[in-house]
Amino acid sequence: MRSAGVLPLHAPNRPPQPAHPARLILILSLTPTVGLGIGRFAYSLVLPDMRDALGWSYSAAGFLNTINAAGYLAGALVASRIIKRFGLAATVRWGTLACVLSLALCALSGNFVVLNFARLLVGIGAAVAFVGGASLAATIAQSRPERADFLLSLFYAGPGLGILSSGLIAPFVLQAFGPGSWWIVWWAMTLLSIVLTLPLLLAPIGIDAGIIGTAPAKFTIRPVLIYLIGYFLFGAGYIAYMTFMIAYVRDAGGGASAQSAFWCLIGLSAFVTPWLWRRVLSRHNGGLSTTMILAVNAIGAALPLLGHSPAWLATSALVFGVSFFAVVGSTTAFVRFNYPPADWPVAIAAMTIAFGIGQTVGPTITGAITDAFGSLSYALDAGAVMLALGAVATAFQKRLARAS
Repeated sequence: MRSAGVLPLHAPNRPPQPAHPARLILILSLTPTVGLGIGRFAYSLVLPDMRDALGWSYSAAGFLNTINAAGYLAGALVASRIIKRFGLAATVRWGTLACVLSLALCALSGNFVVLNFARLLVGIGAAVAFVGGASLAATIAQSRPERADFLLSLFYAGPGLGILSSGLIAPFVLQAFGPGSWWIVWWAMTLLSIVLTLPLLLAPIGIDAGIIGTAPAKFTIRPVLIYLIGYFLFGAGYIAYMTFMIAYVRDAGGGASAQSAFWCLIGLSAFVTPWLWRRVLSRHNGGLSTTMILAVNAIGAALPLLGHSPAWLATSALVFGVSFFAVVGSTTAFVRFNYPPADWPVAIAAMTIAFGIGQTVGPTITGAITDAFGSLSYALDAGAVMLALGAVATAFQKRLARAS
């Protein structure tokens, strides 16, 4: 039986062709909107108030993102097994619902153990749902080969919507309710996520043909080891920027409007990513596409270290944002070019694991650097250097001989 909204094709070897592929992928993009754009990154918006109200050090604040990243890593490790057992659509939906639950837990308690559990849960849910969503999006995009790279890029605009919407809400809630109102922000994020999850629950996203029905080959790390190292460095490097930049803007004198504007610029930049990078993402050139995008990402991360003016910070947000979302998209494009569809879930999971390990160690290291030297600039320096090293590493990745 075919899922609703899927039309049969005359060519038997092609994936099923959805009637509205762009719409389905945009609905799927709500998975990283909730799990990443809100579930992970909204923490940066409330971190300064939580740190002040709860008496945390920068290391403790960074550890909450480390535990989130550890959950993401754990989710990535089990994602392909969950997908095999329950299917892609169920994995996407239940993973996203776990993220919504975790946001509610953050609003209910200031206990450090409870908050750590909530951050762990959102990490697991986000990773499982992301691997399933990315595999589904790649399958849908492949049904329109002439537009596949553009369609796939739509999925990675999802976190931008979460960043934009949380940036329009969180700083002004904190301003309206005053110090110690971080828990009210988490309730607002929970309600927002519930609204965004509804289309995922209602839409016909169960397009598992070509992935679930075929036994995948064993994934081999060695041919893509250098690429995985580069993606690990991206995971370790980007997290410093996304964890501490709001605190950096606040420490530089930026109020609620400045913090909201900075965060929203990162979110808005996601919506130009599909058009800006589509030619780069369409090239089957090994790791060079990722290299180019990562190099721009490193530049964006380094720009705040050269000046604190609003214009300079805005430029940093835009440059970082347009490349940040595209890096993740480039890894899925790499998988799509180099592996048959049956191997996409396990290959995407492998990429997500490398990324997850990087972002697990990143927050605690950068938080410790900040505590040791007394300035966020050093943590941001370290993050930019790791992004640059990631760009160098992925440049050495060659094209693979794809099995048919």
